[in-house]
Amino acid sequence: MGKVIALFNQKGGVGKTTTCVNLCASFSALGLRCLIVDTDPQGHSTSGMGIDKNTVFPSTYNVLVEEIPAEKAIIRTRYGDVIPCNKDLFGTGILLTDAEDREFVLKKALEPVKKDYDCILIDCPALLELLTLNALCAADSILIPVQCEYLALEGLSDLMSSVKMIRRSHNPSLEVEGVLLTMFDGRTNLSLQVANEVKKHLKGAVFKTVIPRNVRLSEAPSHGRPVMAYDKGSRGALAYMELAGEIMKKNGWEVKK
Repeated sequence: MGKVIALFNQKGGVGKTTTCVNLCASFSALGLRCLIVDTDPQGHSTSGMGIDKNTVFPSTYNVLVEEIPAEKAIIRTRYGDVIPCNKDLFGTGILLTDAEDREFVLKKALEPVKKDYDCILIDCPALLELLTLNALCAADSILIPVQCEYLALEGLSDLMSSVKMIRRSHNPSLEVEGVLLTMFDGRTNLSLQVANEVKKHLKGAVFKTVIPRNVRLSEAPSHGRPVMAYDKGSRGALAYMELAGEIMKKNGWEVKK
């Protein structure tokens, strides 16, 4: 039964989607069966996996609102599988307001396909709203990307409070998979200071792997490919392979290739 990991941070621009796409590709390269569920209406995980988000059907919207089986919405790519989404997902929270057990619609939809995967990654919107709540209720754990800048520390405190709230109200078994330091630049004191502060406040929860600032990571999405398919020797690609290995070791998953 696949483990469901939600990638979430209430602050945008921290590398959440970049991590989702490249972690999926890294898992797949190591032989794991991985599925991305794109619940961010911007659809960046969808396009980052080489899928035209403007033409996809069915999508996450159809799964959540029209109850189309999740299996029928899955698109298979060379880098892993995807339940895609696009701008149709905007306003879905309003449409789900009157649904029975509205916070658990996604969880119920994913149950039939969990057996087909080792890992399911959910790319969440940056706002804590009904779509995000659905993702966090469906998840076994949460992976939190944190950009190495000062304001990230304030946002991290708010985010951890949100996780505690979700545990109390909806998903008591929700764990923190780990906090991932992104856009790290070892040449600057700021990156080093932020990294040290995060590690000090969240002892044991921070991944050893850090994701560096890397031009190739920024370029890859415009080519519709994960960075390892764009430049597998780049520092960004190597870092995400290292992260995949760290998560696999933590969960007792074995390399299958």
